[in-house]
Amino acid sequence: QVQLVESGGGLVQAGDSLRLSCAASGLGFGNNAMAWFRQAPGKERAFVAVISRGGDRTNYADSVKGRFTISRDDVKKMVYLQMRSLKPEDTAVYYCAARRFTTSTYRDDYQFWGQGTQVTVSS
Repeated sequence: QVQLVESGGGLVQAGDSLRLSCAASGLGFGNNAMAWFRQAPGKERAFVAVISRGGDRTNYADSVKGRFTISRDDVKKMVYLQMRSLKPEDTAVYYCAARRFTTSTYRDDYQFWGQGTQVTVSS
């Protein structure tokens, strides 16, 4: 049974930093591209960042480029999202997702999802 469990969300102020973690189990972690999506109230779930198998390639949404960094640890089966210079518009539920083999920025391409962790950025 595949499980993705996010943690690290919380309430922060604008300009602060936060690191999200996602622990994976039940899948061949090294064979999966890993991604973060987010969903703000009243909006669709949107792509944030993705990292390839092996971690040699990353891709980011324009809105977070230069502020967020995705990384992975294949030994620990973890993926991280380091978020800096947070803005109120970053407020959302953040989801970890896994996709076999290749990266994608499309939500429907991902087979496995976590339950999400809330990030709230106050102004």
